[in-house]
Amino acid sequence: MKYKELLAELQNYYDQDAERRDGIAKTDWKLEERQEFLNHLISEKKRKLLEIGAGTGQDSVFFQENGLEVISTDLSPAMVERCRQKGLNAFVRDFQNLGFPPASFDAIYALNCLLHVPKTDLPSVLANLKNLLLPGGLFFMGVYGGENREAVIEDSERGQGRFFSFYSNERLTEVVTQFFEIIYFKTIEQQSDDDEIFQSLILRRT
Repeated sequence: MKYKELLAELQNYYDQDAERRDGIAKTDWKLEERQEFLNHLISEKKRKLLEIGAGTGQDSVFFQENGLEVISTDLSPAMVERCRQKGLNAFVRDFQNLGFPPASFDAIYALNCLLHVPKTDLPSVLANLKNLLLPGGLFFMGVYGGENREAVIEDSERGQGRFFSFYSNERLTEVVTQFFEIIYFKTIEQQSDDDEIFQSLILRRT
């Protein structure tokens, strides 16, 4: 499976789900991890942030309200429209075609979006993201994981599946350290039957 082969189905799924997702309140642990990243940005005086997989723009608004210059991207036109309605500078882009010059950003934020990238494509996506950061730039990567597997997982309520790629902590570390230095790595156990965890990483371009 290649990332470009998934784009149409992912776009369709999230276009249809934009309204519902816009009304979902974030869990406390997601708010805490977002704040952790903001604390790093403030401490290091980072100013220009790119959010990829921005969804309806809730996190982008948070960073913008805290003084950052934010650009938001998402694969879904419906999601991007909701970002724009919130006053965000937002574009329809996929991870392999973000369309910004090298060294354009001090920071990148990616919450629960890179888990849709197949393992064969993640290294090239990470290399592209590294290229967009200034030297010393920070990258927040938040994904679900716990074991090494890839699968199309059905949404029982909607009867539609999405592709997911999951990593163990060890394997995720091996992949990201090809491109970044890890400065923060926290795992958060999820209440599920499959030992799922959330992997919260803050990475630095060296």
